[in-house]
Amino acid sequence: MAYFEIKDFRKSFGNTEVLRGIDFSMEKGEVVSIIGSSGSGKTTLLRCINLIEQADVGTMTLGGEMLFDGKQGKQKEKDLRYKRMQLGLVFQSFNLFPQYTVLKNVMLAPMLHNKEIAKSKQELRMLNEKSEADARELIEQIGLTEKIDFYPSQLSGGQQQRVAIARALAINPGVLCFDEPTSALDPELTREVLKVILDLKRRGRTMIVVTHEMEFARKVSSKVIFMANGVIEEEGHPEELFENPKSPILKNFLLSSKEGFDGEVDLSK
Repeated sequence: MAYFEIKDFRKSFGNTEVLRGIDFSMEKGEVVSIIGSSGSGKTTLLRCINLIEQADVGTMTLGGEMLFDGKQGKQKEKDLRYKRMQLGLVFQSFNLFPQYTVLKNVMLAPMLHNKEIAKSKQELRMLNEKSEADARELIEQIGLTEKIDFYPSQLSGGQQQRVAIARALAINPGVLCFDEPTSALDPELTREVLKVILDLKRRGRTMIVVTHEMEFARKVSSKVIFMANGVIEEEGHPEELFENPKSPILKNFLLSSKEGFDGEVDLSK
C-alpha cells in the first residue's frame, strides 16, 4: 500500500463538477507537483486533501489510516481537527495572525492541540515548553532566528511565507501541501522560498506542491501531475512529462506557460 493515496475524489459546487474522479498515490519522502491552468481543479483538490472542503465521493489514506471516506457522510469537527493535524497546508497568501509574533504564530496550533490532550496543568506546561523549543528549532531552520520576536507586518513577503512554512511544519504533518507558495512574491523572494522547499525535500519531507513554477516543478518533483477540466490529464516523471508530453492539452499548456522561476537552484548544497 502506498504511503498516501487518493481514490476517486469527486467534488461539485452546485451543478458544476470541479473534481471528476481523481486518483493518485505517493510514497513517503516523495514530492508531487500539480500543474495546470486556472480552473483545472488544483486548488479544490488541495482543499479536499486538507479537509477544508470535503469531497462528495472518494477515499483518502495516509500511512494505512483512513482519513476520509465519502461513504461515511459528514464528519464530526473534533475528528476533522485530528485528521487535519496529519496534513499541513501553506497558503499562497501567508495567512499569518498579524497580532502574534513569529514565535507565537509557529507555536499556536501545537499549543491549541496541547490544551485538548493535556490531562493536567503540569502536563500542559511541559507540552507547551516542548512546543516552544520545537518552534524555535523550526524558525532556526528557515533562517529567521533574528526575527523571532517580529510581527508579520515587519517582515518581507518571502519571510512571511517562510514563517507560514514553519507554522505548517509545527504540527509535524505526514504530508505537507503548498498552494502556489510563490504566487504573491517577486522573483528574488520566490527563490528564497523555493530554497526552503528544496531543503525540506533533502530532509525527506513528503510534499504536494501546486505551482506555476515549471522549472521548479521539473527540478524538485518525484512526479508531476497535470490537471485539466477536473481530471488528471497526464502524470509522470518530470523529465518525461516536460520533454515528451503525450496529451495535446498539456503540450498547449507548456507552450503557453511562462517560466516564473528565474535562475538555478543547486540541489547538491
